[in-house]
Amino acid sequence: MRYSIRVFALGLVAIAPLAAAQTDSALEDGARKLAAQLQSALASRLLAEVKAGGPAAAINVCNTVAPSLAAEISRREGVRLTRVSLKTRNALLGTPDAWEQAVLKRFDERVAKGEKPEALEHAEIVTEPNGRYFRYMKALPVQALCVNCHGAPDALAPEVKAQLAKDYPFDQATGYREGQVRGAISLKRPL
Repeated sequence: MRYSIRVFALGLVAIAPLAAAQTDSALEDGARKLAAQLQSALASRLLAEVKAGGPAAAINVCNTVAPSLAAEISRREGVRLTRVSLKTRNALLGTPDAWEQAVLKRFDERVAKGEKPEALEHAEIVTEPNGRYFRYMKALPVQALCVNCHGAPDALAPEVKAQLAKDYPFDQATGYREGQVRGAISLKRPL
């Protein structure tokens, strides 16, 4: 009897890392889906607005629609979902915490070494003063459309410059080229 209990206990010990890996995988899959949901909804709204009114009109999508979409998903899913960047446009909503800053810097390093920005993501379980969290980030690559509002300052259309100055007086989010990492979608889930 004692022998079979030991074998059973050893079996549980062997299964524990597998269960943790499956849980981490499920958390990653869920985070990936929520990030894709936000990115897809935002992209379709941006494209529609650019088509209807040009790049200057699309600034409103990032200014008001994107935070609303992120907040809606966050409330529904019980997570904090946001977009962050090392060069913020909206410092109130887009300033990364220390963990996010480190991941964004690693994303930039990985792109510099030749990795594709659209494939970059990072997931980790972290312990913070307020508890344990599952953290996930998905890079947001600069695409051709993005440079209309995030490109070199001297190349921005006058109406884009004017709208950015109005909506984002402390904007730092210009000077990007296609293929760089503009920022990331960040998810934080309490465990």
